[in-house]
Amino acid sequence: MINHTLSVLVSNQPGVLARVAGLFSRRGFNIDSLTVGPTVDPEVSRMTVVASVESQEVIEQIVKQMNKLVEVYKIIELERDAVTREMILVKLHCNDSNRTQIINVVELFRAHAVDVSPASITVEATGTTEKLDALVTMLAPYGIIEIAKSGQVALARGARNINEKNRPALNRR
Repeated sequence: MINHTLSVLVSNQPGVLARVAGLFSRRGFNIDSLTVGPTVDPEVSRMTVVASVESQEVIEQIVKQMNKLVEVYKIIELERDAVTREMILVKLHCNDSNRTQIINVVELFRAHAVDVSPASITVEATGTTEKLDALVTMLAPYGIIEIAKSGQVALARGARNINEKNRPALNRR
């Protein structure tokens, strides 16, 4: 399976997320990561969808189906050299004897302790999937209580972008 990252401009309306996600589920594909947020234009949202599919032909078919949705303005597939980030919160068991060790690991990953109590510490980190997986591996021996991880956000490097001003007017409702 190959990971594909799609950057999609959609209408900022109720139900659009469900329609896009439904398109994937009807075809039996799992979405590995999905994030949605408004753009500079409050009527437009950017979806970043990461999906594992078997071939390039499959992702091309998904893109064709998504383009048929009236609420979808534009789609680009981001290459591997795109800037991608995720955020993670990790709550760990800690005490006076291991708190300093945990903080040292956290600092190695340029992460931050965002909540400290006598029995636990919560760490926040941003970075690539690989960086966050490595952080979790290093923190696991201390006893992870809980993990919350965001979906991936991504932008193409350099001049390549989704030009929000050139979306087709006929797709606007």
